[in-house]
Amino acid sequence: MARLQAASLSNRTIKRPRKRKAPDETAAEEEQRAESVEAAADAASASTAATTTVPTKTHDGGKKPRRTKKSDSGSSNPTLRRKTSSSFVESSVPWPDHFTRLQQVYRAMNLVYTFCCTRKHFATTLENIKSTVEGHIKRELLIDDVAQLKALVPSAINFLYVDEAMLEVNLMGSEDNMAGRRANEFRLADPEDREKEEKQKGEVLLFEFVDGDLKRQVQHRKTGEPTRVTQPLRREDLKMPVYSQKQMLNLIEKRNAKFTSAVNQWLNDCAELEQDSVQKLLDEYTVYIPTPSESRASTPGPSDRTSNLPSTIPSERASIPEIVEEIKKLEWYTSQIVPDGHRVFDPQEAICGDLNFQLSQNLVNALYNTRNIERLYAHQAEAINNLYDGHNVIVSTSTSSGKSLIYQIPVLHELEKDHDTRAMYIFPTKALAQDQRRSLKELLRFMDGLQDIVVETFDGDTPFTSRGYIRDEARIIFTNPDMLHITILPQEESWRNFLQNLKYVVVDELHVYNGLFGSHVSFIMRRLRRICAALGNHNVKFISCSATVSNPEEHMRTIFGVEEVKLTDFDGSPSGRKEFICWNTPFKDPGDPSSGRGDTMAEAAKLFCQLILRGVRVIAFCRVRKQCEGLISAVKTELNNLERPEVMNRVMAYRGGYTAQDRRQIEREMFDGKLVGIVATSALELGVDIGSLDAVVTVGFPYTIANLRQQSGRAGRRNKDSLSVLVGDCFPTDQHYMQNPDEIFTKPNAELQVDLENMLCLEGHIQCAAHEMPIRADEDSKYFGHLLPSIAAERMRKDDLDFFHCNERFLPRPSAHVAIRDTEEEHFAIIDVTNNRNAVLEELEASRAFFTIYEGGIFLHQGTSYLVREFSQDAMLAKVERVKVDWTTQQRDFTDVDPIETEAIRAIPGSQSRAFRGPIRITQVVFGFFKVDRRRRILDAVAVDNPPIVLRSQGMWLDVPKRALDIMKQRRLHVGGAIHAAEHAVMSLMPNFVVSLPGDVRTECKNALKEFATRETSRKRPARLTFYDAKGGASGAGIAAKAFEFVDLLLRQACERVAGCHCEEGCLECCCDERCKEANAVMSKAGAEVILKCLLNWEIDVEALPMGPEEGREAAGVETVVEAVEVRPAKGTRVEVVEVKREGGAARGAERVVVGEVGDGGEGGGEGEDEDAVVKVEDDE
Repeated sequence: MARLQAASLSNRTIKRPRKRKAPDETAAEEEQRAESVEAAADAASASTAATTTVPTKTHDGGKKPRRTKKSDSGSSNPTLRRKTSSSFVESSVPWPDHFTRLQQVYRAMNLVYTFCCTRKHFATTLENIKSTVEGHIKRELLIDDVAQLKALVPSAINFLYVDEAMLEVNLMGSEDNMAGRRANEFRLADPEDREKEEKQKGEVLLFEFVDGDLKRQVQHRKTGEPTRVTQPLRREDLKMPVYSQKQMLNLIEKRNAKFTSAVNQWLNDCAELEQDSVQKLLDEYTVYIPTPSESRASTPGPSDRTSNLPSTIPSERASIPEIVEEIKKLEWYTSQIVPDGHRVFDPQEAICGDLNFQLSQNLVNALYNTRNIERLYAHQAEAINNLYDGHNVIVSTSTSSGKSLIYQIPVLHELEKDHDTRAMYIFPTKALAQDQRRSLKELLRFMDGLQDIVVETFDGDTPFTSRGYIRDEARIIFTNPDMLHITILPQEESWRNFLQNLKYVVVDELHVYNGLFGSHVSFIMRRLRRICAALGNHNVKFISCSATVSNPEEHMRTIFGVEEVKLTDFDGSPSGRKEFICWNTPFKDPGDPSSGRGDTMAEAAKLFCQLILRGVRVIAFCRVRKQCEGLISAVKTELNNLERPEVMNRVMAYRGGYTAQDRRQIEREMFDGKLVGIVATSALELGVDIGSLDAVVTVGFPYTIANLRQQSGRAGRRNKDSLSVLVGDCFPTDQHYMQNPDEIFTKPNAELQVDLENMLCLEGHIQCAAHEMPIRADEDSKYFGHLLPSIAAERMRKDDLDFFHCNERFLPRPSAHVAIRDTEEEHFAIIDVTNNRNAVLEELEASRAFFTIYEGGIFLHQGTSYLVREFSQDAMLAKVERVKVDWTTQQRDFTDVDPIETEAIRAIPGSQSRAFRGPIRITQVVFGFFKVDRRRRILDAVAVDNPPIVLRSQGMWLDVPKRALDIMKQRRLHVGGAIHAAEHAVMSLMPNFVVSLPGDVRTECKNALKEFATRETSRKRPARLTFYDAKGGASGAGIAAKAFEFVDLLLRQACERVAGCHCEEGCLECCCDERCKEANAVMSKAGAEVILKCLLNWEIDVEALPMGPEEGREAAGVETVVEAVEVRPAKGTRVEVVEVKREGGAARGAERVVVGEVGDGGEGGGEGEDEDAVVKVEDDE
């Protein structure tokens, strides 16, 4: 086995001198360890080699037995043994000698491969392991032998040719153990030398098992313990994994038993069919003999693995039911479609309607020539008629139902009558605006007399030299809320001609304007209406289109502040047969839940490729950018495995960060049919027209049911049958919907919420409005509500004529002080320096930069790997070079959320506990990264010296009472998990009291690696529930502050929900969060109940609480949370302690009673001790 220590393939590119091996593990010790494992494995093999069958094992779900207390009598409970989860098949016939010889080969390869997996940077190519295997089987190892093994266990083995360069790990350092070295200590290999070496390299034959892995951990060199997550990586302290003999033997035995079971099944099947088992294997194994890529083109016909795929992508595909059945017949399909997770929706015929007025022949001809339209659908006709009758219109129908015609026809009809008519189309994204402009200009080309009408976009990309011309000459402009807020309304004098003639304002995708963003847009629309009215234009009509939501009519009234609204929600457009499938990622070892879910990206890639190669036009949606790049990379790998590399150029990724030119090109190529598939983030969730789509694959649950329905609606634009697939990830939210697919179809549509009394938002827009045109409080209350007079009196300048003017602190440009959404102006440029190209790949927001680019890391763009060669924070750029590697990098980071000072205090009625409000500091630190292979195994660990990113916000917090900590310690409940669960429980109920959306308020999520570590951590967090505004910068968005007013009711409802939930360990209904950045891995439902009850001073039956540690959440006695120290007010200030007195628990009409003070000079009398307590009675609205 000593020869397996040879340098890996990657060592050929190294430029640094070789270092001596660390003294604590010499080559002799290493070889001795290897021989001991080998001897033990041989002994294990010998114990089972004499027989070909073993007793049948049963399936019990693979759950770890819960720890229990010993009985009072002192007797211990019987030892619990975990049963194997996959059932073993016995053979009904003796084994032929041929299969016994194959078993010997399998056992030898299993042994050698398992040992090689413990060797850092060792590639298990056939060449590397062949001689060692031959030493065990005492004969030559043939490719045919391995191919026959794969034929017997096809899902357990990978045996294929791969690019030798893809196996490189050390692109930046030496071939010896560089674990723990910092990125700047490595000297980069010269790119020209590396390019020459890559050209010299060919393909190698790779062998690997894919049914399970040893659990890898980075270990301390001296103690052998896993290193702490936040511990700085030092070379002298870090060592890559050392595996126990028991770990290795368990995995070897598991694979051996699986092979034996597979052979038994093969023999039983052949006996039942009266076939010669050996001859059948010899007839079928040849399709598993891998072929190099250069010889695949000359291979006659497709192999059996791809035989049901057409040789070229068909122009006319089969029906969706036929394609689904074909996929279900593939060898890798193992019942991924969950029970009750396949739904079929019948097709719908078109229902047409008529207009109450005549369109010109000119317009009728244009509709027919451009879109082949002879009649309007019923919902189109109804909405246009309502608009013609003088109403504002909201249309809430399905995606691709022809909503755009509802606002295009009235505008063109009006322009034919009056060429001075103006219209403003407002879209949430530039891509949507460009798409609709292109569509409208196509119509105008066929309309005599209107061909010269100026139709232009007016957004941040519009050159300043063109803006004056567009303002003066354009009859229709395509813009967004940001430009209306920042440019058009503040410059109303320049836009007066346009605004005086403004007839229609179209706001598409109205459902996007929700929560805080919706509040901002609603005030912008009121500012627009106010200016138009002042200019004498009282005839502006508003047209809105929205996805299907529960309250579209109410939402439109809220956004625009108008009452005359007519809703059209009946969909008359035709639709084809639709199928929806819940597709769950299978376990790594089929039937063994303890093995964990497999690679969701690889699973989605297989499905994606099977669809596009059958002529299905597909879009796949991912939750975040990194997943998007990971999936497009996995798709290209799968296409290569299917011997269809020519299709790679017809599949592209689409996400934020790409340049505008790249995004427009991708949209055009998809629209023109050049692309057969797109992998996208939610950037394409909205209605950008990229042509007809046949299928949508949603990878991982996209946070909300509304998002999922919006994405699913993108399929079926050709009125043909369509498919939507939700691929379940390993996270609790995904698995909840995999186990309860009915909720996807039965949960009510989301209700949109907009808060018009958010003081920060309201004051900002009132100041903007005053700058545009002085405010008269009594008259302008119809636009800004009943709070306007008090805000004007307290926050604005009043002149002698009773007009209010903008406060000086907002001048000279008030709109610049009011950010309507979290957009960043600072971006880092990613520069591709491969072969001295020096081209900008993309631009990355500053807030993402430290989490995405670091020297030595891998940056993904269109699925291609780029090595970060240089990162300059000052120059705001990163230089990257294209490389061929089969691994990626994963940053190691943590986030601390801490209050800075106390500005307000609320006493909890009936309790000594208090809630606090004030500024919050969010500290994000990236301290290193792992190199991770495509099977998510850690190959290496590297430290980086990035400075921390410090953000400011506003929030509230509650310190966990000492009583709660004592109870949890007594019952051995995980404190970190309890705090995390309690925070989620409170946060999930905030929309009940404050108009907000999931994600508007955040908390500090607990990381499993830290919380379940076996070593002490220096990063001990205070026992505190902390919440902060995710938007609004240092001033916050006002949501956490408003929730602070109802903190007693929030705690009460959260406690009742957690205590009353039927689940055992926490679920989405009580204390898990769909958006948890740590995937709800650290949770203690019982502990959360303890914390919430102690904060409320409710009685707790300690003996009735479960005795920990909770299953899967063993803390190994490590303390990660300490008692919180109260955060004091700023120096020199005192803060009143206020208790809210509510009648009958009501949320409104409450009394606020000052019961004490906190600050310099000591705390006041406290609850019930202040004889001169001041009583303030206020309306709590």
